[in-house]
Amino acid sequence: MLLLATGLLLWASTHLMVSMAPAIRAGLVRKLGLLPYKGLFSLVLVGALALMIIGWRAAPATSAWLPPAGLRHLTMLLVPIAVVLFISARAPTDIRQVIRHPQLTGVKLWAIAHLLSNGEWRSLLLFGGLLAWAVLEVIFINRRDGARVKPPRMGPVKTAGSALVGLAVAALLIFIHPWLAGIRILPA
Repeated sequence: MLLLATGLLLWASTHLMVSMAPAIRAGLVRKLGLLPYKGLFSLVLVGALALMIIGWRAAPATSAWLPPAGLRHLTMLLVPIAVVLFISARAPTDIRQVIRHPQLTGVKLWAIAHLLSNGEWRSLLLFGGLLAWAVLEVIFINRRDGARVKPPRMGPVKTAGSALVGLAVAALLIFIHPWLAGIRILPA
């Protein structure tokens, strides 16, 4: 659980530094340069993600509670929606007309979906921790950026294309889930 918690703290603190302390980021960019800063930022996040995956897989699957079996179906419905939202943050889509932070909303929905169907302590730490981080991130970004300015409309064709890409990514994640998490989603 220590690796999992370390990865989670590294992930959250690295992201929150940007939204809570933009002067620190600006100082690092001045000192290192923009591209080296982005490279270091990405490297830290990849390391945090690796720690979370390795830590989750190494942690014992000790139950905190037993979720009802039917909630797994709700998780399977919510996760593709979460991935579409996550993808739409950087894609040409009208989803940003409705949701200010689609990527973080996707993370929150993904975390909630996993909390519904996973009752182990390791899952509560991982998904609860990422949910808490995403909620805090939205609060601090909104505080830093001020009033919302809606982006220009992209139209239904681009929005549908973005959604299809998100669904394809969700299908890929279902396929690789056994290698990432050690848990098969679909029957063999």
